[in-house]
Amino acid sequence: MPYTDDSINHILQRTVDELSDTQRMAGLFHQHHDGDPLPSIPVLQEIIGLCRAVLLPGYYGQDRVNSATVHFHIGVEVERLFTLLTTQIEAGLCFGSDGADGATEQPCRHKAAELAAQLIAKLPEVRGTLATDVEAAYLGDPAAQNYGEVISCYPAIKALTCFRVAHELYQLDVPLIPRILTELAHSETGIDIHPGAQIGSHFTIDHGTGVVIGATCIIGHHVKLYQGVTLGAKSFPLDENGNPIKNIPRHPLLGDHVIVYSNATILGRVSIGSGAVIGANVWLTHDVEPGTVVQR
Repeated sequence: MPYTDDSINHILQRTVDELSDTQRMAGLFHQHHDGDPLPSIPVLQEIIGLCRAVLLPGYYGQDRVNSATVHFHIGVEVERLFTLLTTQIEAGLCFGSDGADGATEQPCRHKAAELAAQLIAKLPEVRGTLATDVEAAYLGDPAAQNYGEVISCYPAIKALTCFRVAHELYQLDVPLIPRILTELAHSETGIDIHPGAQIGSHFTIDHGTGVVIGATCIIGHHVKLYQGVTLGAKSFPLDENGNPIKNIPRHPLLGDHVIVYSNATILGRVSIGSGAVIGANVWLTHDVEPGTVVQR
């Protein structure tokens, strides 16, 4: 029997009714409050670009920056960064609020401005750590000709620039925005680092594609990972209602000077001692003593 105009309209209306039934959405529906800003992916991508331009001037941002103009260019970029960060942090704060506390818009915006200023104040320290990551990538790869090649080309530096900024926002308890930033870097580079992870200086990821670093990982200094490495969690425990227990340490701890070769998988709250070497394609769920070489 062919569809008539009436039957098609009936199908469309019935489908709209079913899709609009909030009782069936079960956590898939986020109800916005009037006046609340929304996180913006294009704006957050611009924020990533500005952070890279401020932290690595001349490689990102203005292509004519020099020692005479760098102060001006960074000043302009920091001002723009502060404005955009404030709006996006405010959006994150609104998104993370249920709107039941009766807070007015102005205190939320002021709080966002405070957090944006605190993040910007951390950027010199972030640059200092990022410089050690660049050094580690350069010294750890015989194919690298100079620092400029590492900064311009290596996905690890792109991902780590984003991660180290997102981690500072995470430490400031900014909701949602840090996770979006690292997921944007994940989409760009194939490197998935949760902003909650703690990563020391002189960190590098060779090639990078497929690397996963979980939220509660703690990684020491001078650590090197290769492509495909997973620092993940085992199946997590459930509460009395059968729901996963959140916010518990569940990812690996890596000491200083650890090397983990390609496609190795390390799961659970295990400790990999300083100087240990984990071979390619290893599946590991137990502690490793310092200086140990683990092979398949």
